[in-house]
Order: sequence, then structure tokens, then C-alpha cells
Amino acid sequence: MTAGTLARRGFGDSDRAATLLRTAGLSPDRHEEIIDELGRAADPDLALLGLARLLESGPAPEELRGALGEDPELRTRLVGVLGASAALADHLAGHPGDWRELRGPDAARAPSAAELRSGLLRAVGADPNATAPVATLTNGATEETAHALRVAYRRRVLRLAGRDLTGHGDLDATSAELADLAAATLDAALAIARAQHPEEAALCRIAVIGMGKCGGRELNYVSDVDVVFVSEPAGDCPDEQTAARAASRLASTMMRIPAETAGGGRLWDVDAALRPEGKNGPLVRPLAGHVTYYERWAKNWEFQALLKARPIAGDAELGAAYTAAITPIVWSSVNRPNFVEEVQAMRRRVEEHLPPEGADREIKLGPGGLRDIEFAVQLLQLVHGRSDPSLRSGNTLQALQALSNGGYVGREDAAGLSAAYRFLRRVEHLLQLYRLRRTHVLPGTGSAEEAAHLRRLGRAIGFTADPVTGLIAEWRRVAAEVRRLHEKLFYRPLLHAVARLPSEEARLTPEQAGDRLDALGFDDPAGALRHLEALTSGVSRRASIQRTILPVMLGWFSEAPRPDAGLLGFRQVSEALGTTPWYLRLLRDDIRVAERMAWLLGTSRYVTDLLLRAPEAVATLANDEDLVRRSSAGLTAEAGAALRRHGSAENSVAAVRALRRRELLRTAAADLLGVAGVGEVGEALTTVSAVTIDAALRTARERVAEESGTEPCTRFCVVAMGRFGGNEITYASDADVMFVHEPLPGSDPARASGEANAVARELRRLLEMPAADPPLRLDADLRPEGRNGPMVRSLDSYAAYYRRWSSTWESQALLRAAPVAGDPELGARFTELIDPIRYPAGGVADSAVREIRRLKARMEAERLPRGADPALHTKLGRGGLSDVEWVVQLAQLRHAHRLAGLRTTSTLGALRVATEEDLIAAEDAAVLETAWCMAARVRGAVMLVRGKGGDSIPSDLRERAALAAALGYSSDNGGEGATERLLQDYRQVTRRARAVMERLFYDD
Repeated sequence: MTAGTLARRGFGDSDRAATLLRTAGLSPDRHEEIIDELGRAADPDLALLGLARLLESGPAPEELRGALGEDPELRTRLVGVLGASAALADHLAGHPGDWRELRGPDAARAPSAAELRSGLLRAVGADPNATAPVATLTNGATEETAHALRVAYRRRVLRLAGRDLTGHGDLDATSAELADLAAATLDAALAIARAQHPEEAALCRIAVIGMGKCGGRELNYVSDVDVVFVSEPAGDCPDEQTAARAASRLASTMMRIPAETAGGGRLWDVDAALRPEGKNGPLVRPLAGHVTYYERWAKNWEFQALLKARPIAGDAELGAAYTAAITPIVWSSVNRPNFVEEVQAMRRRVEEHLPPEGADREIKLGPGGLRDIEFAVQLLQLVHGRSDPSLRSGNTLQALQALSNGGYVGREDAAGLSAAYRFLRRVEHLLQLYRLRRTHVLPGTGSAEEAAHLRRLGRAIGFTADPVTGLIAEWRRVAAEVRRLHEKLFYRPLLHAVARLPSEEARLTPEQAGDRLDALGFDDPAGALRHLEALTSGVSRRASIQRTILPVMLGWFSEAPRPDAGLLGFRQVSEALGTTPWYLRLLRDDIRVAERMAWLLGTSRYVTDLLLRAPEAVATLANDEDLVRRSSAGLTAEAGAALRRHGSAENSVAAVRALRRRELLRTAAADLLGVAGVGEVGEALTTVSAVTIDAALRTARERVAEESGTEPCTRFCVVAMGRFGGNEITYASDADVMFVHEPLPGSDPARASGEANAVARELRRLLEMPAADPPLRLDADLRPEGRNGPMVRSLDSYAAYYRRWSSTWESQALLRAAPVAGDPELGARFTELIDPIRYPAGGVADSAVREIRRLKARMEAERLPRGADPALHTKLGRGGLSDVEWVVQLAQLRHAHRLAGLRTTSTLGALRVATEEDLIAAEDAAVLETAWCMAARVRGAVMLVRGKGGDSIPSDLRERAALAAALGYSSDNGGEGATERLLQDYRQVTRRARAVMERLFYDD
């Protein structure tokens, strides 16, 4: 076979390969299957070298060559091992008959833990059925017996690697078998120790507790085997301390045997550093000493280590007693102060102390490595496992599956972590198999040897086209995904919230829930319990997630003014969304959404009503950015798209009203959560109202034109008035408007007027028709002549009216007029028309000022509702909105003709300009602005809390308490303190504003 042919088959040094083939007696014509198999190995050159050495050292090379030719399974296993592990090739060269371990049905079968234990105990001459097996020392020497144990261990590893490297065992089975093999080795080593120290063996019972990967049955090919020892007296032993000293000698001897380098080679280290007090503590303790230590002095990280504790060798009964005593302590450890924070900090410290060399190639401890997965899974287990026994597995993959089954981790996230864990562990196994050395750092690319190692790894994993590039790219992808999921799960706020709950409240029974609901202040604990049972009963994934988050949410509901209403609303929203995957995921993964839901539903009937109409809007609570007011342009584009999607006028406007409902909910949530201030709320509500009216107007005009069968003959514009025009609309406000039209050139004025009125009627019908979404009522009472005047006027009619009959109050009303929908050119011309009226040249006359003052006094006397407290009425009461607005509007009427800055429809905008122009002192302006903002906030909060409008602070004590909470007042005495502070603050602020108003408004 030529060098070129060998190179094409995958051999790197084809000349050397040709020489080795001749040395091994392998010819292309007789052994083509063997040569082909060698070419498929992870490292063909390494496999061929190992096979040549085996044939050269073995007593019957022809038997091996013949077996390889006849038995394809043997051929695949042997070549697979030789191509991936130089260390196992060395073992075969030293024990050439051991190739038979890879042949026959036993080579393809995974042994049980009992079979492994029995085999290794027999290898040291011990009886596997004995309670405390004792080895038979060959020629009375420990070394020869220990050598036999290490060789037997290597044979088992060889057989396991044969299956592992040829795809006959998955990661779970391989890791479990390695852990069982390590446990069997320790049992055999302990049998040797008993034989060497029979006096000590007679004095004690000793159990070996596996920790770490061995305890979790997920061991690597080469890893420290972490253990803890526990002892009890036996036979005539006088006390526990004597037994512990005897057990320490046995344990020390046992630990040395796998770690010795003579005879069969070093297997691995036995590490007892995870014992109580670490390396400074006694090697062996009695069971009572362990319990005392963990109850009194253990640090938080030690409980995380105990999560994987499992008896693996020695006295089985004592090991079971250890597990029974320690397990309850482990699963209550999360109640300790700062438990979650300390576990998270420990993971960060591990990363910070990584040695710089190779840190970027560290697949175990580095970012995106195995530790990221393990720490995330373990923390989730410890937090949720105290109340859910299904999570109490020491095995990472099994625990991850349980977390997924229980709804604690999303299915996709769990599948991603599981696949990543298997990939990283596979790479780790292959790294260690090469030399059977403990390592978890990928080779670099700086030398030919490192590149060859990477190539071998890549081919072993399945990247045949470009092994190095494929392996590195996949590792980087996996590491990035692991890091993303680690940060999502490991730092999940839900962990902190659940960890702060007492153990008995983490997953409530109906009896516990009833008691807690009563203690938390629910008015109807029995009704609340029915809601909880409806949400959490059953075995569905939805119920599992609800069982996880509801114990935490109950505390948040209790902090809201109406816990019962909040829980009911939560149930209704959850049932409306059903099994919607994103909703369940959002609640679990972003606990802030659940916390915000609890507050909003327990505080605001208005928000609850909106949310029940569109429960999918829950998603907007995840980010503050989603609560920020959207631009007019963005909303206009969305409204236009909604109109195009629907055929009928009713359906089109219904879609736009649904958009408005969503924006109302967004604004209300931002308001209650403190994301938006008074000004932002007013602007947001004004913007969405204007967009809704404009979209509905387009539809109304099309409908009127369609019904008339003629082209439109007039332009049409909607002018906002009052708070609408001032960008100060509230949740309960109707939209104050005026309608203006202008016939197109050559059009019949009567026909144009009829069309304009038809458009106005259709516009109001579409915006107010019964539907699931809140109506938008248009109030045109501020039009010329009020309710007695025509609904729609032409621009010329407005001009004639204002020229002849305009009243002072109409000039004042026009201060807040602003076109918001319809023909923009017509709106601009209307603005030009009214500017001289609202900003009269030379300012308003003294007689008009007196009239304005009379109107203000009359309004206070006649329009304040009967029985209303003037000190608590936000609109017409003393120091309320009207007081501030009339002061500002009087300044505008007097001075806007000469000060362009005052020509604004905004109350606070005009107030600030008046202050800058020294029309109002800064101190007075600050008092007025504070009062206006507080009255506006209170008025808006009344609507949010009650679900219906109201201008006065409620007299009902429960509603007052809810209002105070919505406004950010907190109290420790049932809400009375908060309510009193609200009333005190409101009266104080408005009293000062009233004094300023009377001085500025009535004094010349």
C-alpha cells in the first residue's frame, strides 16, 4: 500500500504507517478490513502504533490478527481504543492478553454495580458476601494484592472504553459505570486495609460516603474521588473516639492504594477535603459528630457539596444511617441567611481564580463550562427541592430532567443544558482517555502536537471533514449557550424570593395555605384558598409552575390594598391564557412580572378590567422599555395597518380601539409602577386618543362616502379642547372636541354641511359603539353656543360667530384648542382664525377680567357637587386643578399677545413661561405646580383604583387606603397612617395653592 493511499485513508505520517504495517504483518490483500478500520480511528497513526506494539508483545499475534479479521465488533472496539488512548495502548502492551476483554458478549454488556464490586473484591481475594470483606494478601504482601486490584480496574476501564468509543454506551451509562467502578475499587481497597490492619478492623464499622461526581454517579475517566468517612464502634471497642482512630488508619490505607504509582499505575486520588472542617478536621468522625457539625458550624457551600452525598463503600447500614441523618439538614439549608447570594458569589470566585494560562480553553471551570451547568442545577435543586422531593437527585442530568418535569426550568432550556452537558462531558472524557490523566483544558493550536490532539478529539466526536475547526466552533457555540442559560437560571430573581420563604410555606398544603392567607390579611381566606386550589391542582406543567410561584406571590398580594381582588384577577388572567407557553415561562423566568401583576391586580380595578380583556398584555410588564409611551408616528402607522386588515368600518375601528385599550393598559401600568409621571401619563393618553380619533375619522368618511355614492365634498377636522387640547387628558376624561369643515371649491354648501354632520355622527357612533374595549366618548359642548349650537360648523361660520358673538369664556376655552385629526391644512387655518381671539391684541380688557373672575366664583358655587368636600375635590375644590388652570389662563389672556412662549395649550408649560417672564414669582409657581400635579395624580389614581371616574378623594376608608397605596404611601398599621398622610399632604399642598391663587387671580 503506497504512502499516498495511506494518506488518503487518514494517516498523518504515511511513510511511518507503511513501515508499521509491515512490522505488524498487515498486508492490504489479507487485512484490508483492519487497515480500513485503522483509517477510521480518531488518530489512525496512534491506533496503528498501538496495534503494532500489541502484536509485537503478544505471545500469539496470529490469533489476534485472525480475530481482528473475523470479528468486526472486536476490530471496531480495539482500534477505537487504540486510536483514542495512548494510556490504554500502554496497558495492552504490558498485558497483551487483555485484548480479549474487548471480545464476546460480555464486552458489549454494561455490568451492574454489584457485578463490579464482586469482581474487584474477588480480585483481591475477598468474599463479596461478607459484611466486612477482608482481602487475602498474596504472599502476605499488600503491594501484590494492590497491584492485582489496579490491573483488574484497568481491565474494566478497557472494556468500558471499548463500548464508549464505539457508541454502545451513552454518557449517562458511562459515567455511572465509572462511578460504580470507583466505588467497587474503594470497597476492595478497604478490604486490603482490613487485611493489613485486622486489630483496627475489629474495633470499628466504617462507611465511605461518595461526594461530587462519584456520589452523583457521573464520574469521569480520571477524576479525584471525593469521599467522607463515618465510623461507629464495633465488637469490644470502648467508645466512639477509639473507633474513629481505628477507622482513620483503615481509611488512610484505603486512600493510598488507588493513588500509588507502582504496579498497574496510578488510578486516581481519593480526596477527603470535603469532610467537616476540611483538611484541618479529623479524617473520620462518628455519625453524631457529623450531625452536630452540620447543624451548628457548617458553611453554606458545604450543603451544596452534600447534595451529591451517597454511601459507596464500607458498612452499608451505617451509610444508610448517615444519609437518613444528613438529608433533612441539606434540604433545609436554603433557609440560612444569604444562602443564595453566597452560592452565587462562590461561582464568581471560582472564575476569578482561574489560572490565566488556558483559562479561555477551560471546559470545566471557565465561563460556559461544566461548572456553570452544575451550579445552576444545584442551586435550583436546593431552593426548590426542600418542598419537592422529586428534585433530590445527586445526578446532574437526572436533576435537570426533574426540574424540567416540575416546570422549574423550561423544556427548551433544559434540553439545551442537557445537550451541552453531554457534549462537554464527552470532550472531557476524550481528553482524559488519551493519557488517563486528570485534565479539562482543551489543547491550544500553538504546536503540531496540540493540533494533532485537537484533530484526534474532533474526529472522535464526529467532525471528520475539518476536525479542528468543527470542534472549536461547536465548543464555542456550546459555551456561549451554556453561559446564557447559566446567567438566566443561576441569577434568577425567583431563587431569592423562594429562598426567603420559610420551609413550611415554600409549597403549601391546603391547611397551611388557609392559615397563611388569614395571617396575610385576606378578607376571605376560604375564597382565596379556592382560587389557589384551582390554580395549583393537578399534575399539569401549568399547575407545577403555579405551585412554585404562588407561595411567593401571596406575600406580594398581601402588600397590595386588595389581596383578594388581586388573587382573583390573577386566577382569571391565568385561566384566560390557559397553557400559553410564553405566559408560564414569563412568570417563572422573570419574577418581576409576577410581582408587578400582584401589585397591579391587587391595587387597580381599572388595570384588572383592561388586563382581563387582553390578558396577553401581561408581556409588557417584563421591561420598563415596554411601558414607555409610544410615539404618535408609531401608533399612527399601527392604526393604519389595523384599518387595512379589516373590511367593515365596525371591525376596523374595533381593531383601533383594541390598540387604544392596550395603550391605556400600558400607561396605567407605567403610572402605578412609577415608570411614568403625571406629564407623561397625560401625553400618552392624549396621543392614543388623537390617533384613535384620526383613524376612526378616516373610516367614518369612507363609510359616509360609500353610503352616499358620491365623492367627498368637504374637508373635515377635529379640534381638541380642554384637557384633550392641553395634552392633559385623564383615564376618565371624555374627549372634548369641536368639529370644523370647509366645503371643497364648487361644492354645494348645504350638501357639504350634511356630509360633515353625517361624518361627525358616524365618527361618534364608531367610537362609542358597544364593544369589549372602552369607548372613547366625544364631548362637543365647548362648541359655539354650547349644546344649542350646531354640531359641526364650517370654517367661515366659525369666523362669523367669533367675529360677532364670541364670549369671554369662549376665548378662554380656545386657549386649549388644538387640531388633532383630519385635514391638517384646515386645522392650521382654524388655528390662525382663533389665535387673535384667544391671544387678543393688547391683552384682555379689564371688563373681561372681571367677567372671568365672576365666572370662576360662580363655577365654584354652582358646579361643585352637593355634599362634596371643597378641600378634597381635585377639580373644582380649593387649590385644585381649576384654581391653578384659571390663574395660568388669565395670564395667557393678558400677556400671550406679546409673549409667544405663553401661546401653548399646556398648563404647566404656560406656568413655566409665566415664571420665566416674571409674571408669576418662582415661589408661587412652585406651589401651583405642586398642587396641580398632586391633584392630577390623585384624580387619575381614583380612576385606577375604583375602575370608574371620580373627582374627590373617596370617603370610603377602604378606597382611601387603596388610593394612598396606589400613590406610594405605605403604612405599618393597617393603612390608616398612609391615608392620614395622604389627606394631610393634599390639604397642605392645596391650601397653599389656594392662597396663591386668590392673591394672583383676584388682586389687580
